[in-house]
Amino acid sequence: MELDLQDALADSGPIARPSLHDQIVGRIRDMVIEGVLPPGARIHEGQLGAQLGVSRTPLREALKYLASEGLLDLVPGRGAVVKRFSAKEVQDMLAVLGLLEAEAGRLACADASDAGIREVRGLHDRMLEYYTRRERLEYFKLNQAIHSAILRLSGNAALVTVHGILQSRLKRIRFIGNSSEERWAGAVADHEEMIAALEARDPQRLAVILSRHMEESWNRVRDAI
Repeated sequence: MELDLQDALADSGPIARPSLHDQIVGRIRDMVIEGVLPPGARIHEGQLGAQLGVSRTPLREALKYLASEGLLDLVPGRGAVVKRFSAKEVQDMLAVLGLLEAEAGRLACADASDAGIREVRGLHDRMLEYYTRRERLEYFKLNQAIHSAILRLSGNAALVTVHGILQSRLKRIRFIGNSSEERWAGAVADHEEMIAALEARDPQRLAVILSRHMEESWNRVRDAI
């Protein structure tokens, strides 16, 4: 049985402040997503540490963590390098994500609580606010959170785990898919349909929308890889 998010937070007590590790990981992740650290770029620890105002030990731990997410490669003799994926690798991962999300959508329509669906609706509405203000990075983070939330509503831990791995690896690629107003508007329209299908608990419709959304994601990014 799923708990309402507000109830869960209320029961857990005060929210801990983000650790230094989390802050460093978040900053570097954003730099990779936005292309400040582009694919193939070598990360110079001294320069990055000075820019972020942190020492090498926590920085290296953050780089190791991002490598475990698939955003960086740790190359002997070179250090951390921003991961570069081939077009085939991206297309294959998006195809698998489409299959995973379609199945998760079917399960979510059948098994999700009303509170869980309302939580996704809340994320969607906040995402639209960022879209209206053209705050692209914050929009993107909520966009990704919506996909992850639908996976959690499936109740299938294996789906959630595999999806999380692939979604992490594709963060930069998915971000550049909204590089034009037309493509961005198309992604938003897809999300409007997703939420409507989820709220209607229409498993086949939601599965088709999620699968098509991943196909369109490939069309939006293929020329930029």
